Amino acid sequence: MDIISHLTRTVSPAVLEDDRSPAKKNLLEQFYAIFAARLADNDTFSRFANENIARDDNAFYDRVWTEGAHRDQISRELAGKHNVDATASRGLIAMAAPLAFHEIKSLAGTTPVPQFLNDNLNSYQHHIPAWAGTVLPASAVAATSTTASTPISDTTSTAPLQKEEEPKESFMKALLPIIGLIILGALAWALLRGCQENPEPVATPAATVQQGAQGNEALAVAGAIEPASLSIATGENSELYACRMSVGDETLQTNVMNALTGAFGDEANKCRADVDDNFAVDMPASAQLATILPIIKNVPNASMIIKGDNITVNAPDKAALDKLVADLQAAAPAMTVQAEGPLDLQGEIDDSLAAADVAMTNLGENPDPRDVARALSIQVINFQVDEAVIPEVNKALLDRAAEIINNVPDMKLMIVGHTDSQASDTYNMELSQERAESVKAYLVSKGIDASKLTTKGMGESEPIADNSTEQGRFRNRRIEFMVNDEVVSTNDGMMINGDSLDPDMNPLDSNNDDLLPDGDDATQGTAVDPTN
Repeated sequence: MDIISHLTRTVSPAVLEDDRSPAKKNLLEQFYAIFAARLADNDTFSRFANENIARDDNAFYDRVWTEGAHRDQISRELAGKHNVDATASRGLIAMAAPLAFHEIKSLAGTTPVPQFLNDNLNSYQHHIPAWAGTVLPASAVAATSTTASTPISDTTSTAPLQKEEEPKESFMKALLPIIGLIILGALAWALLRGCQENPEPVATPAATVQQGAQGNEALAVAGAIEPASLSIATGENSELYACRMSVGDETLQTNVMNALTGAFGDEANKCRADVDDNFAVDMPASAQLATILPIIKNVPNASMIIKGDNITVNAPDKAALDKLVADLQAAAPAMTVQAEGPLDLQGEIDDSLAAADVAMTNLGENPDPRDVARALSIQVINFQVDEAVIPEVNKALLDRAAEIINNVPDMKLMIVGHTDSQASDTYNMELSQERAESVKAYLVSKGIDASKLTTKGMGESEPIADNSTEQGRFRNRRIEFMVNDEVVSTNDGMMINGDSLDPDMNPLDSNNDDLLPDGDDATQGTAVDPTN
């Protein structure tokens, strides 16, 4: 588990937005390490462990470090090290702290955060600068100093030398190399400072950028990439009940599909894929899928989400769940395997809205309709039981969506409603259609041309998780946005009445259960009217 890489990939883009300078990126990386070391202290974490920390709570940093002098030292030292304005340094830290807190809690899962951070100390300790010892609790300093690689001047004690009973000449010979290194280091630093009017941080990696063809904007490529993911659930008889993947290219899609087919046979064809360059083209667990998938298959009504370096699992039986976690950890020792925690309904809603808001902000001008649909689908629209009234908390995001959709002339979206399985098929189908229509009606009331939006109620027929646990049912109750392209390539399937088919980009299925018909459906003479 590389905590710093994870935070750099998830938090830094939200903090830096379009300003992806290497200096600020490295400043944040070092702050994440100091921040993690602070949270690893039980006394520090316990002060706000039960608080509902908002992602935009810029005052949260002040509560983590209650000593004003320590806060000033952190921002000042980081600013000086990375040649960033001190005021800007303080602002970046204040924005990053609550976001990093949420990500670390998410990574920890059911494990207490201090324990998780101490267990994974090796992933961030080498980023902690020597001066940070004065702003960290004694327990954190002790933990890092026993294993971290820190400068000689901060870790070498003179006591052992005094106890050595060696001749004076031998002592001086042993000391000379150290003195030489210190002198050489001082000379090198003086030369570097003299050669640069505005010196860059030492060992700052060069950013990979793309230059816009019609402008001078530089976009950091890696910062926008989401980890590839696979989400599956098993049914009562251990059959493949639900399956989705998000991957960066068809090569990874094929590799995952081959593993699914090896474990579940023809049932793997129901797996829906989102293949887009917004996702990574590698999956750390892909090499172990042939071992991982049979383990999850043998547990009825289980679910598993693989994303980045994490595997999160759930099952209705605690004993089966504990065994599942242990078996998966043994099969994939490089991964972090954890049981899904109890459903935090309000936390899930708040987090989804915050994540959707960030995704909407990052769309930029003239966005790709698929990115718009994906951003909108992140939010949780938590309808009340048996109702189709949009909650107030979702309206601000939908208002933003209306502006974006209106500003992109050719954008056409399908709004798809889904339910869990806790009612009859007929009732769920009607309720899901009503909820999709409710979202459409709201967007139309905000000025969107009704012809740009179609709706579809899928009831309980397209689960993305199990329906045997509270968490799974919560994920299945959802509104999704998909794209209706007017012109599609042959890889996207056929066209019927001007609407694109098989929006989930799954060319590997061979059945008629797609949300929209694809090429194999058409050859069998079956078509679903996407405007129903």
